[in-house]
Amino acid sequence: MKDFDNVKVEVKNGYMDEEEIQAYIKYLENKHPDETLKSLSITIDGEDVDLDYVFQPQNFERIRRITGYLVGTLDRFNDAKAAEEKDRIKHA
Repeated sequence: MKDFDNVKVEVKNGYMDEEEIQAYIKYLENKHPDETLKSLSITIDGEDVDLDYVFQPQNFERIRRITGYLVGTLDRFNDAKAAEEKDRIKHA
């Protein structure tokens, strides 16, 4: 397994030069511009090439509707809103 620009690359069942590996990495980055490629496994099967790739997980913020407001965290609530949230009946 080799490292190409922070992408772990493994070539199975044959040899592939670095220029061709870089071309496959660039192809995937262009095809998925909003993703960050983490690893790439290239399997050579005669004339065919199979690509198995994994992207970095994307971080997201959970947003909830609490007491009529869309919020991610409760840290910006004043004391009254925090108490209102604490006194709510929570349904499973």
